[in-house]
Amino acid sequence: MSSRATIEEVASAAGVSRSTVSRVVNGSTAVSPEALDAVHRAIEELSYVPNRAARSLASRQTHAIALIVPEDTTRFFGDPFFAEIVAGITGALRRTDYLLNLLIASDDPGDKMTSFVRNGGVDGALIVSHHTSDAFIERVADAVPVVWGGRPTRVRDGDYVVDVDNVAGARTATTHLIERGRRRIATIGGPVTMVSSIDRVQGFRSALADAGLTPFAEEAGDYSEASGADAARRILAAGRPDAIFVASDLMARGALTALRAAGLRVPDDVAIVGFDDSSVAQSTDPQLTTVRQPMYAQGEAMAGVLLSRLAGRDPEHLTILPTELVVRQSA
Repeated sequence: MSSRATIEEVASAAGVSRSTVSRVVNGSTAVSPEALDAVHRAIEELSYVPNRAARSLASRQTHAIALIVPEDTTRFFGDPFFAEIVAGITGALRRTDYLLNLLIASDDPGDKMTSFVRNGGVDGALIVSHHTSDAFIERVADAVPVVWGGRPTRVRDGDYVVDVDNVAGARTATTHLIERGRRRIATIGGPVTMVSSIDRVQGFRSALADAGLTPFAEEAGDYSEASGADAARRILAAGRPDAIFVASDLMARGALTALRAAGLRVPDDVAIVGFDDSSVAQSTDPQLTTVRQPMYAQGEAMAGVLLSRLAGRDPEHLTILPTELVVRQSA
């Protein structure tokens, strides 16, 4: 059967009324489980495709959501973190009628992106990797329902946030290094304009303080591999640590390159722990000990919270996902 089946044909095949099919297609919960199953079977058998344009005009909804990433394209396409986030979001949307629009911009000159959202281009937005300087993001949040991936720099009453426990993850990583007998422990954090970076440094400092230690050195990168290498070179210029906690796997790979170029062995001379447990962690030599953050689950949870909001429900305002230390050869 072609995809040109009508809503009337679906209703006839399911043995229900046209209005029941319409309610199912539009996501209404005012349908019995038996009718819901019958309609879904009929839709699948007939390959029925709803008329999105007509539905949008009738409901004033686009049935589209935006994933807004205030980064440049090099960062977005070069970091496996974003691929996992997108995979989780699309996984959550797969059984819905919503489309995902990807909006990537480190700023919004002329308010092009902001205008698109504010003028009804999407029903809601997911925002990840935001910085203190991203002023245009707040204008988006004032226009449509938003779910933040990671705490925004300024949390407002009524915000919906899905985050990982960055403080606990960094504390666990640093404690692991201390338990391995390391005492001259440095860190390479992410951008100081991001809450995730601030939280990871906080966890690092907390673990050292609990052990009666002080940071050997603190440097910051931008979550890229090159910045990790640069930060490691700055640390080595001031002395030699015996361990480094690095706030992302990509930066940790850069740090490994810099340490190797300086003639240092990992983990014999300097132990390294990363953060993410992305595909990068198993591609290095030695493979990275790292903090696993559930990136797919974070994307899935973000989409779930936004879908719940768009359906008129009231989900939890704050969802915190746990992290886990994955021990490999680098520490």
